[in-house]
Amino acid sequence: MAANQFERNGKGRKVLKELFANPEKASMIHYSCEGFYNLPDGRSPRITSIAIRKLDNAQTESFSIHQVAEIRGTGLTGAEIGPYYNEYEKAMLDAYFAFLKTNSERKFIHWNMRDQNYGFRAIEHRYRVLGGDPYIIQDDRKIDLSRLLIDLYGVSYISHPRIENLAEKNSIQALDFMTGKQEAEAFENGKHVDLHRSTLRKVDVFCNFAQRAFDKSLKTNSSWKEAHGLSWKTAIYLSKKHWDIQP
Repeated sequence: MAANQFERNGKGRKVLKELFANPEKASMIHYSCEGFYNLPDGRSPRITSIAIRKLDNAQTESFSIHQVAEIRGTGLTGAEIGPYYNEYEKAMLDAYFAFLKTNSERKFIHWNMRDQNYGFRAIEHRYRVLGGDPYIIQDDRKIDLSRLLIDLYGVSYISHPRIENLAEKNSIQALDFMTGKQEAEAFENGKHVDLHRSTLRKVDVFCNFAQRAFDKSLKTNSSWKEAHGLSWKTAIYLSKKHWDIQP
């Protein structure tokens, strides 16, 4: 029999407790990239910015195209960066993977960074395309906050788009925050600094979600009973699972 909401909530609480028991060993990660739905040639989307924020003290490491461009003495507009994009992207990812290697003990909390389309594997693939050899974070060191919140509060805890609606419900300011569509448009318009700011803002918002979920102050559309899966169905499910009561 599949696990029900009561068990998923308990599992989620355990994950949060472990993360906040050692917050110095956990970081929130997010990145921005080229829009991946409209690439005409089927190639992998180029990456423009990555942010990694420590859970304990909010210290944030960031890696971005415009930072590399500034160091190299290039202008920061899309037109000025364009001719050197692959070179600068490779340099950015060199620094990112070097950081991962020296912080291999950390757990990385993310939002839907799960596959080859968007996620850790997408970044690894892009680095290989550029000639790099990525350091691989093992899956047991990755925690998907989007799935964790579903475990904690149920699938209907907030309406889509979940990030924006959850931030609004909790009065979390969204300064510099861009939606996925807005980020894709910003990339096309060469607004790499704006993308970087959005990425930084998102790791801040996600850390806010995680902290409020941990201290049980996060506001959602789920009632206390719905989040904890308390119902007659749960009682019957648990009685059958744990005491093997025959019908």
